[in-house]
Amino acid sequence: MNMNSRALTRFALAASLLFFALVAGAAEVIRFGYLELNDDPRYDERKAFFRTLSRPLGAPFAGAEVALREARFVGQALGVSFDIARVRGAGAPALLAELDTLHAEGVRHFLIDAPGKVVAELAAATRGRELLLFNVSAPDDALRQAQCQAHLYHTTPNHGMQTDALAQFLVAKKWRNVLLLQGPRDEDRLIGAAFENSARRFGLIIVARKDFVLSNDPRQRELGNVGLLTAGADYDVVFVADSDGEFARSVPYDTVRPRPVVGAEGLVAEAWHWAWARHGAPQLTSRFEKQAGRHMGSADWAAWVAVKAVVEAVVRTANAPFDKLVAYLGGEEITIDGFKGNRLYFRDWDRQLRQPLLIATHNAVIERAPLQGFLHQTNNMDTLGFDRRDSRCKP
Repeated sequence: MNMNSRALTRFALAASLLFFALVAGAAEVIRFGYLELNDDPRYDERKAFFRTLSRPLGAPFAGAEVALREARFVGQALGVSFDIARVRGAGAPALLAELDTLHAEGVRHFLIDAPGKVVAELAAATRGRELLLFNVSAPDDALRQAQCQAHLYHTTPNHGMQTDALAQFLVAKKWRNVLLLQGPRDEDRLIGAAFENSARRFGLIIVARKDFVLSNDPRQRELGNVGLLTAGADYDVVFVADSDGEFARSVPYDTVRPRPVVGAEGLVAEAWHWAWARHGAPQLTSRFEKQAGRHMGSADWAAWVAVKAVVEAVVRTANAPFDKLVAYLGGEEITIDGFKGNRLYFRDWDRQLRQPLLIATHNAVIERAPLQGFLHQTNNMDTLGFDRRDSRCKP
């Protein structure tokens, strides 16, 4: 190659770089808002230290960051870029103020990482506005039922989906007689109620429900004694409704009878597990671990897939106006690849993301629900959670 050719090549390269720089500079920026509490007790490191299966592995913001990195290439092709603003507040009023500020700046898509009560308040306060909320960490059934809103989407599974998945597994194993141990917290009672509903739905028998209390009070010591709580009538399996996980981690191998433990410990049903090894999952897990320095959990996946869903809608509609984008996002044409082997999309009656759940131990995925043989007239994934006929959602 002569000097003139090399000079022309360098000029062409410089011109190309300048062109792409100008395009990137002129690209429309689609921003997300990420709302979280200042001191969310769910991510208390003192609790996370024990790494119980019922607790998240950490704040899921890193999941959203991974999805944004993945969106760079498709954004360049479309002439848009994606960004996210992470804001915190002491409670729902403070988060609403932050949301108002971002909305005034043009943000229309918000990921909410907060407990169910906060999510419900934010959804009610923003009803009718031109924005979408994505619940990435609150499993409360009520958010999909009486507290549902048309603009509130859920990428994290609800309690009913999780207990339905475990119920299917117990039926498949013929472990039909269940001892239910339930904790004293409101969240424990919600989990217990969800499992009781799943038991009725799939034909399990709850032989006894016993309340446990984890306390230093000597007068309540018997209520935290696993041996005493698991004595009595025979059963095939123990279901532990423990949102905190502190009691649940002491149940396996300490029951009076040699029985498996499910629910909060032993075997759980989750949106994601780092040990899932099919459908490209290891690549996603690896990208997340590089970003966050830890394993990927359910809330991380839920934040990742929320961003991914919006990006997919933006790309497929060629960045259409908001109303058309929302129609596509909530419709049946959208295809969201969640690396779990099924095409994912949102239910039109409660905005819950249809998805398989992974039934897993602390270091292995045992099954994927819905299990084979559990059928639905339109979509087998609707055997998990609230079917259309079960829905009390009236947005």
